[in-house]
Amino acid sequence: MITSLALIFIVGLALAGICHRLHLPRIVGMLLTGIVLGPYVLDVFDPSILGISDELRRMALIIILIKAGLSLNLSDLKKVGRPAFLMGFLPATCEIVGFLLCAPLIFGLSPLEAIVMGSVMAAASPAIIVPRMTRFVDGHIGTKKSIPQMMIAGVSCDNVYVLVLCSTFVLMAQTGEVDALSFLNIPVSIISGAAVGMCVGFLLSSFFEVEYEHKHYIRNSMKVVIILGFAFLLMALETWLEGRFSFSGLLAVVVMSCVIKIRSTDFVAQRLSEKYGKIWIAAEVILFVLVGAAIDINYTLSAGVGALLMIAIGIAFRSAGVFLALIKTPLTANERLFCAIAYMPKATVQAAIASVPLAAGLACGQLVFSVAVLAILITAPLGELLMDVTYKRLLSYEQADAALEDKKPS
Repeated sequence: MITSLALIFIVGLALAGICHRLHLPRIVGMLLTGIVLGPYVLDVFDPSILGISDELRRMALIIILIKAGLSLNLSDLKKVGRPAFLMGFLPATCEIVGFLLCAPLIFGLSPLEAIVMGSVMAAASPAIIVPRMTRFVDGHIGTKKSIPQMMIAGVSCDNVYVLVLCSTFVLMAQTGEVDALSFLNIPVSIISGAAVGMCVGFLLSSFFEVEYEHKHYIRNSMKVVIILGFAFLLMALETWLEGRFSFSGLLAVVVMSCVIKIRSTDFVAQRLSEKYGKIWIAAEVILFVLVGAAIDINYTLSAGVGALLMIAIGIAFRSAGVFLALIKTPLTANERLFCAIAYMPKATVQAAIASVPLAAGLACGQLVFSVAVLAILITAPLGELLMDVTYKRLLSYEQADAALEDKKPS
């Protein structure tokens, strides 16, 4: 396993650096590392690290969600509360509708199988979107209209919404029964996750304050470890409650981080955010190299032209959902277009759940997996590249462009 980790970091960062020099997204280099070194090409990774790949990818996701919560400015977010809420479910719903209408025609699937495919495909990738948006927040780009804050909040709820829908639709496809009561899990999951995250964040911030008042200072580095430990517990709680009670660990982690930020001084919140940003450098490599390692190129390409067409249709429906969510907002046409572009990338959630229909024994499982993996290969680097290329032209708050350039990874 040690050798595999060494290869992940050294080769992953090397190829990411080469891609950056070639003006390509760094994620391309990381995905290529996983594909080439993974079990379907050179097969040099230790089976033990592939066996815990899901857990490692989840840990990386937790780190970026904490960073997102510490970067959110809730006072700014209030300005766009309604569209942020709508961005959490409307684009994903529109994409699922697109799959329901078109997947039966393209692939010959049943309506329920088409919905299962749509629910796997409908989530945007927080691992790609959130780091970009947090850098925009730090560089004050688009923050005049709270665009990055809206995107961070929206993609967090989007993931919760899609994950609950996916599990519900897969169960329906297995049993052949449509249970309307299952959809009650969605608001229950969101409300319970937000409530628990708020309580944990309040308790942790109160503990940090008590230590400060008694002159027993906790170093910010120690706070990072404590917060990370409780974030892991929140995600574990979701697993423990699975099948008994709907609970979103993802949302709980984001809300916990938000509460800690609100109850901390600006300096402490900024320092914590910076430290998690440094941890993310390593977590990002692990996440996307392991995503690449899960990709079987030959199997993925077998999905054919129909898969490419379906991915394009899904993005079109998703973009329509973004524009609908942003109706009656002060955003310009260019800013709305940027939001649609930023909501394009798919990676993290698809990497986690693409194999669920296959594991559940559904007839559409292999096709769903192929389309999902192909979507990662196309939309993840393309979305990242388009965000980097278009933000200067499409976001109106240009005074802070220089600040972002300083924060871009070398």
